[in-house]
Order: sequence, then C-alpha cells, then structure tokens
Amino acid sequence: MNPHVVSSEQWLAARRQLREREAELFQARDAVSEARRALPAVRVEKDYVFEGPNGRARLVDLFEGRRQLIIYHFMFDPAWNQGCKHCSFLTDSMPHPAHLHSRDTTIALVSRAPREKIVPFQERMGWALPWYSSYGSSFNYDFHVTLDEAVAPVEYDFRSKAALERDGEPFYTQGEQGGVSVFLRDGEDVLHTYSAYGDNMELLQGTYNYLDLTPLGRQDAPGRPWLRHHDRYKAEV
Repeated sequence: MNPHVVSSEQWLAARRQLREREAELFQARDAVSEARRALPAVRVEKDYVFEGPNGRARLVDLFEGRRQLIIYHFMFDPAWNQGCKHCSFLTDSMPHPAHLHSRDTTIALVSRAPREKIVPFQERMGWALPWYSSYGSSFNYDFHVTLDEAVAPVEYDFRSKAALERDGEPFYTQGEQGGVSVFLRDGEDVLHTYSAYGDNMELLQGTYNYLDLTPLGRQDAPGRPWLRHHDRYKAEV
C-alpha cells in the first residue's frame, strides 16, 4: 500500500511530529546504553582453547592485543555444511573492523563447527573477520548458544527451558542458537561484561535498520520466508 499523499506543508508538520518521538527514542536508547556500560563483570575462569586462522588460540588471544572483544556466536553445527542464514544476514551488517580497532576493540566470530567447514563457507561469503572454532570445548554450552540437556541445563536469553516453553518459544530450547558476548581484558585476565540473545540483538541488524526508514518497511510476511544467504537470491530480486 502506498502512503497517503499530502501537501508539502502537511508532510513537514507530520515529519516534525515524528521527530519528537524519534528524539524520545534516542534518549531512551542512550539511557539503556549507559546502563549497559555500567553492568558489573564476571572473570572468565576457564581456559578455553579455539582453533583459528593462525592455529590454536586462547580466549585472551582473540583480543589481538586490544582491550575489548566482541564475539558473535555464529550458528554453525558441526554436522552442517554451511552456516545459519540468519547469522549470515547479521554478519553482512557488521562494521569494517578498522573502525572498531581504532577504539581498542576486536570483533570475531565463534562457531562450534570445525575450521575445515568454516573456511570454505567464509570464503564463499567473502568475509574477512577472524572466525574461530570452539569445537571440542564447552564454550558454546557455557555461554548458552548450544543447548543440550544432556550437557547442561537449558538456558537461553536468561530464561530456563520451562520459561521459554511458557513464553511460546520452544524453538529456543535445543540445538544451535545465536548470541553476542562482550569481554574486557585486564592484563591476562578476561572479564565477561555483556551478552544478548534472540531479538535483543536486533540493534546489530543494519539491513533492518535501513528498511525501517522506508514506507514498505521490512516486508516480512507470515509463512513467506524471504531470507537467503546473500549469494542465493534470484537475479531479479
């Protein structure tokens, strides 16, 4: 449906009214960001070992010498031959790492799939971000992005299995799930400062933020999934 067509004066009045609501939203967002920065931290006691572009690496190595580390928990089960399309959609929106590096921050992907599956998929997608395998470690389970009751009690988005089922989200109670975790380095010590899961990561989704500026919006429709890996859309789309 096309928007209602009005005079330029009417449009300007409506836009100024919307601007006031946007300003309120920005203020609320800034307040939440400040509260996020004020969260306490937990020291990471386990000595996790990953397999990365340069071989074996500890969690502190993933910082690449910087003080802050953002890890995107990319859904890629060891049995799969390609990564999750939703995680790929989000990864396509990630900023150029040079901007983060200038702020003493590293960004990296971590998946449970082994490197021999990660590398060809990463090359296919054209991503240059460092991507590590946590295969064989408890990292994914400890940060609640691989859910298996046989390994650990189910918890996702800070809710138990019973709470997730009560909330009508049983799909979040098993298997691989997405998430983002933030860490701060204090010498050789690593502090866990923040994690987010599910819809709470929408702040990272640049494509949706752009579509939200348009009159047609995201154009999601129940029963009509549209999302693909970026090299799998038809030429006319």
